[in-house]
Amino acid sequence: MTAKIVVVGSFNADLVAYLERMPRPGETVHGDRFATSAGGKGSNQAVAAARLGAEVTFIGRVGSDVFAELAYEIWDAEGINRDFVSADVEVATGVAPILVDSSGENMIVVVLGANSRLRASDIDAARERIAAADVLVTQLEVNLDTVQYALETAKQLGITTILNPAPAAAVPQSMLDLADYLTPNETELETLSGSSGDFAAAARTLLTRADQTAIVTLGAQGAQIVSTDECETIPTYAVDVVDTTGAGDAFNAGLAVALAEGKALAEAVRFANAAAALSVTQPGAAPSAPHREAVDALFTQNL
Repeated sequence: MTAKIVVVGSFNADLVAYLERMPRPGETVHGDRFATSAGGKGSNQAVAAARLGAEVTFIGRVGSDVFAELAYEIWDAEGINRDFVSADVEVATGVAPILVDSSGENMIVVVLGANSRLRASDIDAARERIAAADVLVTQLEVNLDTVQYALETAKQLGITTILNPAPAAAVPQSMLDLADYLTPNETELETLSGSSGDFAAAARTLLTRADQTAIVTLGAQGAQIVSTDECETIPTYAVDVVDTTGAGDAFNAGLAVALAEGKALAEAVRFANAAAALSVTQPGAAPSAPHREAVDALFTQNL
């Protein structure tokens, strides 16, 4: 069965500088190299899901500029349906300047541009496609009212929803209530819950339904599955880290595809961990998204 995934989210042109160490405030440092690539959390997740074998539809907004062409190029190359991507003639495509140091850690500035003008009408236009999906995935890098509307629409249609609450932002509980799966990292969990330390306790403060699940991504420590009465940590795979940019996006794509294919939750998270682990062994966000064969091979290995 081919997984059918709809991603509502952002496209940003990633402007990536690689350097030995991060500059201090007011300091200029020399970089080693520079690259421009397709990014944005939504687009990254769409690309990653497509490389994992899913049938993917992307709903988003770009500008009418050269960076939009970068988006069309990668979506077309990966076979992603972009019928519901609109081109804004007034606002530029989103961009994200990124610094990556020699240890693979990153700092990112996101300028949302056209992403912030995604509207409910864009969701309505894709209603039939959403109704035919197995899973709808969205994040917080577009207009937040539209994020909520997309989740509402999916729930009305009986579609499983994943909300990746990234980048970290305070959002209304009414939005969280619409997510079947919440996938914050540690920083995002602290922002949403207002507490730190005990991840399970913090995650449970976000859950209002017995059938909701939070999956807290913990980097090299794997991911923690938290429901109202259970908690399980799924370890990840040991790899050589090159660049952590896009790891969370690969994780969310892997989770969506695995759930759509009917994997049990723990197995779905382990599959998502494999996708994320492989993504950090390569530079870039979308370019580092692994293909299905590689993920399957790692997934079958013992941890």
